[in-house]
Amino acid sequence: MAEQPADPGRRRFLTATTAVVGGVGVAFAAVPFISAWKPSARAVAAGAPVTVDISKLEIGAQQIATWRKRPVWIIRRTPALLDALPGEDSRLKDPDSAVIDQQPEYAKNEYRSIKPDVLVLIGSCTHLGCSPKFHPEMQPVAWDENWKGGFFCPCHNSRFDMAGRVYEGSPAPTNLVVPPYRFVDDSTIVIGEDPEQEVA
Repeated sequence: MAEQPADPGRRRFLTATTAVVGGVGVAFAAVPFISAWKPSARAVAAGAPVTVDISKLEIGAQQIATWRKRPVWIIRRTPALLDALPGEDSRLKDPDSAVIDQQPEYAKNEYRSIKPDVLVLIGSCTHLGCSPKFHPEMQPVAWDENWKGGFFCPCHNSRFDMAGRVYEGSPAPTNLVVPPYRFVDDSTIVIGEDPEQEVA
């Protein structure tokens, strides 16, 4: 019996079909592999860094992110709020941020921040963990006739200034915590990572 001559058209079709099916298979196999590179929800909750876009954060406004299942406040302070900070020192428990572990070394300054206008704080009161409310107005309020803007905890009346420093007479024992963070650029912050020059 004579051999049938090879059909080049059929061969090309089979080769192309095999290549397409193989490519689709590789793509499907790669998706879970690539997804495995992203931190899981458990890893994020355990402290994986969180990237936050602050490009739309207006002056005088607050943005809230989540890191380690805790609220993180990002506030763009006005020049007036920054100018008022030194005048509050005599009313505060820890005006110089001397209590360790309340802020990284790079945030141990009069603003408690890397950039003066951008404040980053854990939004939990250091008394019993309630979430204080942001009150940026610089006018008398029910809890303080000399209010210069800051945070008021409605649970037990703890008060904090616009650097997260606790006022005398508040049940909260220490200033609000500044988490580790770094700027990628003027519009992006990574919470949970120190600036590169601070990494050992």
